[in-house]
Amino acid sequence: MESNPVDSSSRPAPSPRNNMAVLISCGVFVACMVGAAYAAVPLYDLYCKATGYNGTTQKVEQASDVILKDRIRVEFDTNVASDLNWDFKPVEAFVNPRIGETVRVNFRVTNNSTREKTGRSVFNVTPMVAGAYFNKLECFCFTDVTLKPGETREMPVVFFVDPEIVNPPETKDMKVLTLSYTFYSSQKQKPVAAANAADESVAKKL
Repeated sequence: MESNPVDSSSRPAPSPRNNMAVLISCGVFVACMVGAAYAAVPLYDLYCKATGYNGTTQKVEQASDVILKDRIRVEFDTNVASDLNWDFKPVEAFVNPRIGETVRVNFRVTNNSTREKTGRSVFNVTPMVAGAYFNKLECFCFTDVTLKPGETREMPVVFFVDPEIVNPPETKDMKVLTLSYTFYSSQKQKPVAAANAADESVAKKL
């Protein structure tokens, strides 16, 4: 038997309306994926701050009213990004407070460059599981610090270790914590008035 060839011209042409629906669906999908990617960073940050995940410490407004007899050693680690010519060290390498006791420590930073520089620090606690129990009352982290050439400044951190740390099996025998800070270069934002003046100056030149 001879087979009859299929006449491609007899197939119905795709509807422009169907093509448009596919394009719109793809566009919506891409937009949703981009939105989810941007939202993931702040949501992850909020999750870390709420749970102490990844060694993120907690910011609180009130000191602990419970102080245990047990002590815990808190060591300090400091780092500076390679593009920021600063010296950054703790005044004390470690402290050994009672658990629940409010402690104030200082960090000293010096701008070794010949220009004014602005930096911003990030931090974490290790072991990471202890982040949820490390409570800060005062901290210089996540704020711009601007230093003139050769300027040295001392910056305080006030904290306590939550007495609840002695209850969970994974932290009850913990004797040493490490609070780490890293300074990165930060672009100092211009005041709105200055930015507007600069824009007007550029517009006049054009």
